[in-house]
Amino acid sequence: MRMTRVLGAALLTLGLAAGPAAADSSPSPGASEDTDAPTRAGTSFRTATEIEQGQTATANASTGDYLYWSFPADTGQRPTVEATVKLPVEHAAETWQIDVYDGLRRRQACRFGAQTRTAAAGAASVELACALRTVRGWAEPWSGDPLPGTYYVRLTAVDVPASVLGQPVSAEVRVGSQDAGGAAAVDGSLAEPLVPGAGVARDEEEKSGDEALLASLEPDDGWASGWWSDRWVWTGLGGVLAALAGLGGYALTRGAGRPPRVPPAA
Repeated sequence: MRMTRVLGAALLTLGLAAGPAAADSSPSPGASEDTDAPTRAGTSFRTATEIEQGQTATANASTGDYLYWSFPADTGQRPTVEATVKLPVEHAAETWQIDVYDGLRRRQACRFGAQTRTAAAGAASVELACALRTVRGWAEPWSGDPLPGTYYVRLTAVDVPASVLGQPVSAEVRVGSQDAGGAAAVDGSLAEPLVPGAGVARDEEEKSGDEALLASLEPDDGWASGWWSDRWVWTGLGGVLAALAGLGGYALTRGAGRPPRVPPAA
């Protein structure tokens, strides 16, 4: 009996000692990182780094550099771009700005968000945001409305004093979006999304064997065809309700049918 108690106490002691070690060796849920997220940024539209919606891209740069990323946005989406710039410990006041361009490299207006912000001297970081308008399936060329395709993000410091040029900074950029639904649908769609290389003819590629310079990223479920939206569902439901209302109105107004024939008076 004494030997059993000694063995039990020893096993209990080993279990308590090994418990914390096992817990420390297992990764915590919050410590997971997106290993596929880009860790650099381009320096122009042509060299913009591609990121997916929902990813957090990072890059190390210097004050005064132009940082470019690109992401896909489809019909009915309302993209929001958020950026955080971590500044050095000692620096003067500086202003940072984030700009978003569509596939035609037209600068898009922000519905809301701090697109330009000034970091006070010694501030640790500055946060920027730009919420775009709803991406439309089709629009007139003069309207400037956002269209489906590749969008470009440019992050840079503006009106930079000479004393802070070249100081090391690190940037984080994240793109998210909301679905506007059928309320933002339009009658029409583009022949091709506005992505780099969309105008290359397929038959010429097959003859020459060259690959098209197409953007490698697209929405998870592919580019929308432009004809389907949930407006069709609401239109169908409206038709069914209208038919039921018509039948109900007919049943209420038709009465008991034809009146009985009254025999002639004697």
